[in-house]
Amino acid sequence: MRGVVALSGRHAALMAMSERHDMQSGAWSLQPVVDMPAAEFCAWQALLEERTGVVLSEQRRAFLQTNLSVRMRELGVADYATYYQQVTDGPRGAVEWSTLLDRLTVQETRFFRHQPSFEVLERYLHERLQHGLPRPWELWSVGCSSGEEPYSLAITAAEVLRGSQQPGHFGVTGTDISLNALSKARDGQYGARKLQQMDTELGQRYFAAQADGRFKVIPDLAARVCCARLNVLELAKAPMFGMDVIFCQNLLIYFRRWRRREILNCLAERLAPGGLLVVGVGEVAGWQHPDLLPVADERVLAFTRKG
Repeated sequence: MRGVVALSGRHAALMAMSERHDMQSGAWSLQPVVDMPAAEFCAWQALLEERTGVVLSEQRRAFLQTNLSVRMRELGVADYATYYQQVTDGPRGAVEWSTLLDRLTVQETRFFRHQPSFEVLERYLHERLQHGLPRPWELWSVGCSSGEEPYSLAITAAEVLRGSQQPGHFGVTGTDISLNALSKARDGQYGARKLQQMDTELGQRYFAAQADGRFKVIPDLAARVCCARLNVLELAKAPMFGMDVIFCQNLLIYFRRWRRREILNCLAERLAPGGLLVVGVGEVAGWQHPDLLPVADERVLAFTRKG
């Protein structure tokens, strides 16, 4: 969804080939992906939407087939129906579902994705700072993927508070459905190419070069970022309340319109008075909430809570 089922970025052909090790001969062989009957595809569509809210279109059947086939070969399962039963069968199925979900989730993001949104955030935090800092700011990245967005939020907050009497008076929570993505986020190490998109000064200030050529988030910043697993269909169970900032970008596009509004309504209720909600541009149209006011910036889709 970032922690949602991938609907873009992998245009796997229906007859995509995957490698399989022949244990008897010790040789590698190539096998075509087996076509999935329409009824079975519908069953997988229903399962994905029921458990994640994500709608998998017919155009993405090849993507699903390819990723299921790779996992099935790892397990030695011969057909989609058998694997479906395995995924939905009790506690063992729950474990396998978690493993499969990591194969089906988008984990492509970048630091400061959609720069205008972060410019709005920076301006907002500067205005908040002028009114004092009675408690630490609480920021939330919904669908945090491998951590680039929550660390971008943390860097923005740290920059605004630099030179103030309370430079570390903030915390960032990142949530995602993918355990694999969350593991990467907690690790906080990124390749040099990731940092090329970032302002050089910020990269030097908040990342430390590693022996392997990667860069790790410095401890002071990492200590202010917490990442936890959360399915957006279970927002009602989330412990986050009174948030000063919520970012929910590049996530809603994977859901039905009614569910997008449902998610946004829930997020709006978790904002503190005066809090800021930032949504991906174009991800929802015509949505309004009685307690929210739109931010007057045509480059972004953002709202502040009244009061």
